[in-house]
Amino acid sequence: MRLFLFLCLLLASCNSKEDKEKYNHQLYRAVINKDTAVLDIHINDKRFYGRYEISHYGTGKDSGDVRGDLRGDTLRGDYHYISFGGAWKRVPLALLKKDGKLYLGKGVIGTYFNLPCYVPEVPIEYQNPEFLFERIEEK
Repeated sequence: MRLFLFLCLLLASCNSKEDKEKYNHQLYRAVINKDTAVLDIHINDKRFYGRYEISHYGTGKDSGDVRGDLRGDTLRGDYHYISFGGAWKRVPLALLKKDGKLYLGKGVIGTYFNLPCYVPEVPIEYQNPEFLFERIEEK
């Protein structure tokens, strides 16, 4: 009976995953002073996932995974990464898609069910972004 239940759960979880082939691969890069950020994402009309790396000139890099939802022209999710200091961190992520570029948003961070998120009462700011990502073609 336990084996049957396990197999049913395994089959249901495998069938519930979204088809990865329906995602479009996009590669973005942003350079501010000597810091460089690379955003390598797979995106469809509802969700996105991928890798995000920020190279801090002279000090190291932050590297990890991004994932989230696409709502209109905004990608909202989180960035789970290991910092150049060696500790794992999770921060909310908001990107505004405009004129073929991605603007990294800034906002007030709170927690919801012990996960960091932007406080809904305070709008996310997209002007003067820390990083302005431009799409690059893969070679």
